[in-house]
Amino acid sequence: MDSTALLRLRGIVKKFGSFTALNGIDLEIREGEFFTIVGPSGSGKSTLIRLLVGMDDLTEGTIWLRGERIDQTPANLRPTCMVFQSLALFPHMNVGQNIEFPLKLRKVAPQRRRERVNELLDLLRLPRSYYDKRIAQCSGGERQRVALARALAFDPEILFFDEPLSALDYRLRKTLEKELKDLHARTGKTFVYITHSLEEAMVMSDRIAIMREGRFEQIAVADEIYNRPVSRFVAEFMGEVNLFEIRADAGGTLSGKALEIAPDARLDALAPGTEALLMVRPEYLRFDGPGERFEFALSGTLHGEYALGSRIQYEIETETGMVTVEKLREDRVRLKEGQPVRVGFDAADTHVIAEPA
Repeated sequence: MDSTALLRLRGIVKKFGSFTALNGIDLEIREGEFFTIVGPSGSGKSTLIRLLVGMDDLTEGTIWLRGERIDQTPANLRPTCMVFQSLALFPHMNVGQNIEFPLKLRKVAPQRRRERVNELLDLLRLPRSYYDKRIAQCSGGERQRVALARALAFDPEILFFDEPLSALDYRLRKTLEKELKDLHARTGKTFVYITHSLEEAMVMSDRIAIMREGRFEQIAVADEIYNRPVSRFVAEFMGEVNLFEIRADAGGTLSGKALEIAPDARLDALAPGTEALLMVRPEYLRFDGPGERFEFALSGTLHGEYALGSRIQYEIETETGMVTVEKLREDRVRLKEGQPVRVGFDAADTHVIAEPA
C-alpha cells in the first residue's frame, strides 16, 4: 500500500440489476497528482467518478480519503468537487455570483466572498471586471474557467472532471488542456480527470489508467503505456500500432508469419517455446533503401498515403494485413499507390505483448 496515497479504493463493485458496471476496482491516487482515467464508452469510467463524488452508492467495496472511510459520507459533506461536461453554471446569476455560490452556502461574509472571487478570477486569468458579466455573454472557454473557479471556491481536496472539454472545438480544447495542466501545477490540488480522448490524457496527466469493461487494464505514466502496453487492447487504444504474431522455438530462433527475420535477431522478452504479439509503432518502421539493414522486415504494396499535419502516414498491404508507417513531413518518401515496397524495424524498437495472437 502506498503510504503517500491521498485516495484509496478497495474492491469497488457497482451493479445495476444484473449488469456489473465496475468489477473489483483497486486504486491509489497520490496527493497533488493529475490522474486521468481513459476508456471507450461503456467502460465504466463515468460510473466510477460518480461513486467517488458520492452521486451513486457502492454495491461493494470501500473508499478512503486520508485514511478515513468516505463511501458512506453524503456527497455534500465530502471534501471533493466535480466539474461536469455541461458545466452546470447558473444562467440567472452573473459570473461572480456563480463563483461565490459555494462560499455563500458556507455563510462566508460578503466582503470575504468578493475578495475570494477576485483571487480566483486572477488565478483563472479572467478580468476582475467579469464579476458582473452574464453567463450568456461568456464564450465557451470563459464558461469553462468560471466553472473551474467555482469548483476551486469549495477549496476541495480533490477536483473531479467528467469530460469537461469534449463539447469544445479543437483549438479551444488544446488551449484549455495546457491551461488545466498549468492550473494543476499552480494550485497543487489533486485532479482526477475522466476522458475518452487519448490526446487529452497524454498532454495533461502524471499517470493514466486505461479502463475496459469495468476494470483497469493498465495504470502507468503515459510513456510506459504507449511504449509498453500490457495487452492488445491497450496497444490499439493508445494509437496506431502494428502487431505481428511471433514465436521462439526451443532454441530461441524466431519466426513470424510473413516476417523476414535476421538469423541473429533476438527478443529477450520472449521465452523459448512461446508465442506472443510483437508490437511496433508506425514511427519506428523504415523503408528499405541503400545501406539499410533490418532485423525484421516484410514486403507489400502501397495502399495509400495520408497527410496528417506535420506527419505523413503510409498504409501498406501485406500478406498479414495492413501495416502503417509514419514519417515526419520533411522525411516524406515519394511513392505511388500500388508500388511494391519493403519495410523493416529492429528488436530495440519493439515490445513483446505476452498475449496469444
